[in-house]
Amino acid sequence: MRAGQLQMARLGTALTVTKKGEIDLVTEVDLEVERMLRDLIAERFPGHVVLAEELGEAAGPPGAPCWIFDPIDGTTNFAHGLPIFCASLALELDGRLVVGAVYDPSREELFTAERGQGARLNGVPLSVSPTRCLADALLVTGFPYDVKRRIGDLVGLFGEFLEQSRAVRRLGSAALDLCYVAAGRLDGYWEQSLHAWDTAAGALLVEEAGGQVTGIDGKPFDVRSGHLIASNGRIHEGMLATVRSFYAGRTRNRTD
Repeated sequence: MRAGQLQMARLGTALTVTKKGEIDLVTEVDLEVERMLRDLIAERFPGHVVLAEELGEAAGPPGAPCWIFDPIDGTTNFAHGLPIFCASLALELDGRLVVGAVYDPSREELFTAERGQGARLNGVPLSVSPTRCLADALLVTGFPYDVKRRIGDLVGLFGEFLEQSRAVRRLGSAALDLCYVAAGRLDGYWEQSLHAWDTAAGALLVEEAGGQVTGIDGKPFDVRSGHLIASNGRIHEGMLATVRSFYAGRTRNRTD
């Protein structure tokens, strides 16, 4: 929660904002929060490593426990004073996510999960939604920072899901998207060109809340693969079928 305190203290103030890419922002708060976490891990768990968004992966012994951290997931929102952002932290042991936590300071919501022990919001158990049909589903997605170079595919798939579902939202924080699927507020989420720190904690939350997480290709979820579909499980096959149908159509159009 200390990360959230640092975020809220600077929300809406004059920030130093730099660019890692055309639309990929970083603020001094991202760096301050990440350095705070790295110092904390180094003090409490000196044999562990940290993989985080701004400063990369710290060196460590092979197979060391790895903390996967996003100091501000939703930096663009944060930089504009839009209170849809969070801090996200997960622990990976032997390639397996075992603990996850996401804190949304603007709503004072702490999402937590432990492998085999369920998911919780402020200590209250979470469960995914009961929605059974994609046509009744409220979905969410995000666009990568290279969206302008891939707009046809990305917006095309967005339109396909918009046609198949009740509605599609775009919040700007992958970690919160996943938390909201775990909490039953949203029924499904898909996105491409992600990083481990975007999805590690949230994916574990969805699974521990009774949902399903795979790659966008339907293969087992890999936190470093860069893509996923997360759902309540009941609409998962429908979401995969929508993706398959869309890309099959794109392939046919390119060969015609």
